Amino acid sequence: MHGVHGRYLHIDLDTGSVAEHPIPEEVSIRVIGGVGLASLLLYRWAPPGVDPLAPENPLIFATSPFIGTGITTASKVAVVTKSPQTGMIGDSLSSSYLAIALKRTGFDALVITGKATGWSLLVVDDGRVEVRPAMDLLGRTPDETAESVRAALGSGFRVAAIGEAGERGVRYAAISNDGRLAGRTGGGAVMGSKRLKAIAVRGSGLPTVADPAGLARAARDLAARSLGPGTAKYRELGTAANLAFFNRIGVLPTRNFQQGEFAGAEAISGETLFLEHRTDKHACAACTIGCEHHYRTRDGGSERTVRLEYESLFALGSLCGVDDPNAVLRAAALCDDLGMDAITTGATVAWAMECAERGVDLGYPEHEFPRFGDADSLLRTIEAIGRRQGIGDLLAEGSRRAAERIGQGSEAWAMHVKGLEMPGYDPRKLPTLALGLAVATRGACHNRSSAYDIDFSDRLDPDAEAQARAEAAAAAEDQAAVLDSLTICKFLRHCFDDLYAEAAELYTMVTGVPTTGDDLRVAGERINNLKKLFNIREGWTRADDRLPDRVLTGEAGLTHERLTHLIDAYYRVRGWDADGRIPEAHLTRLGLTDLL
Repeated sequence: MHGVHGRYLHIDLDTGSVAEHPIPEEVSIRVIGGVGLASLLLYRWAPPGVDPLAPENPLIFATSPFIGTGITTASKVAVVTKSPQTGMIGDSLSSSYLAIALKRTGFDALVITGKATGWSLLVVDDGRVEVRPAMDLLGRTPDETAESVRAALGSGFRVAAIGEAGERGVRYAAISNDGRLAGRTGGGAVMGSKRLKAIAVRGSGLPTVADPAGLARAARDLAARSLGPGTAKYRELGTAANLAFFNRIGVLPTRNFQQGEFAGAEAISGETLFLEHRTDKHACAACTIGCEHHYRTRDGGSERTVRLEYESLFALGSLCGVDDPNAVLRAAALCDDLGMDAITTGATVAWAMECAERGVDLGYPEHEFPRFGDADSLLRTIEAIGRRQGIGDLLAEGSRRAAERIGQGSEAWAMHVKGLEMPGYDPRKLPTLALGLAVATRGACHNRSSAYDIDFSDRLDPDAEAQARAEAAAAAEDQAAVLDSLTICKFLRHCFDDLYAEAAELYTMVTGVPTTGDDLRVAGERINNLKKLFNIREGWTRADDRLPDRVLTGEAGLTHERLTHLIDAYYRVRGWDADGRIPEAHLTRLGLTDLL
């Protein structure tokens, strides 16, 4: 089989041992790579019921057959572990040169277990592994860490690093590489629990592809299509363009999801940022789209330039009632410097802001409380979280745990699903997305399902039955699983005339394995069932598939009863039982039984 090395590397930090393990061809075919491969390795390596911050919890980095082939956007590394936020599967993706460097090491994945005796740097150089002391890197930002490591080892290395948040066990700490973050579900906290400040990788060998000439032609064609109307928004304004549109249609989460419209939206809109703050535009490794827009502060203070996406913009802006663009940019830069997921950061701060508004006793002096619309308190609180100082120690646990600790009814406005805070889409008017958020295996997530596409389009009537929405949500999840396992960008999905058929042609040209669109569609279903199976093993129950009560008030028809009907229909579409569990016969049909 071309396009893969057919092996992965296990590194045990407890003993210092390193072992190669084969990945049989049939396994590679069934789970593709990326998130699919890493999910299988997590199921095999994580002891059932393991504490996410225990040494035994594996931290997995996985590549895909498409990485290093010239296929546009195929430069994502999948980072998978048991999440310290949710206690379930934590899968994240990050576009960077790290993915290509890891693929060049001669392995399709790294599985890291154990805990180093002291803060360490893990070096993987063409399969040779070394653990070096890294005390001198503590307290540095991820970018500073990467710069220092590359200066010491050589510019050919690519580095994944954590910031202070990961060092101090903030549950939603991220892993940073090339300025991009594997941000959600707390992989940085797991990396910190292993006393790993950074991982440096370098390699020299990529696997061959089966049809180089055919692949080159197909890759050129796809690259040309990636510059068409399907990606124009991302190239011109970036995802920040979503903010003004979402505000107009009433789905922009504001003041901790208390409203769907923000009076200060224009001041922080993508259009305003473009005109008044934008500096330049960048592209991820191997990407022709170039959606990464950079902005600078213009408030008279020390100038900061920061990459900003819609999710950070909403979470640190409208969700916290802050309409000062300079403050939002500084807040996003702080999250990057400390190494924290901006969505959970903003959502947890917004929870605390509502606690302050309602007079809840958080157990800290009131002058430490953040307040809606108060930019200074937002910035101060983010710093406190990253360093676990004062009230930041409470908020570093995330909104679910903080609310459970404080009580006083505050659980009602902790806006999460399964412990992962909600993204920047108010689900009250988006019923298909509401279902997708409720059932997502990693918690509230728009990136593991494009169900919002259905709600924003005319593909379904507003009064469509539960069965139609369930079918659409499941199909969106399976498509996302395929993209995440091939590790190509979801922004590319609108550039295909037939995504499954065309992706299968690319897969065949890379691997030499004859593959159809239906084969990939079933692989997406298989991978989603694999993730669900891991969650069931770790204690998932039907009660975990829910949304916060705040969004089930009947606005636009979204109620507890309607969500229950949607979930019932979704389980039927998936072939699961009424409790959301997977029958053995279904596992056999999907070819999962003999994989586990």
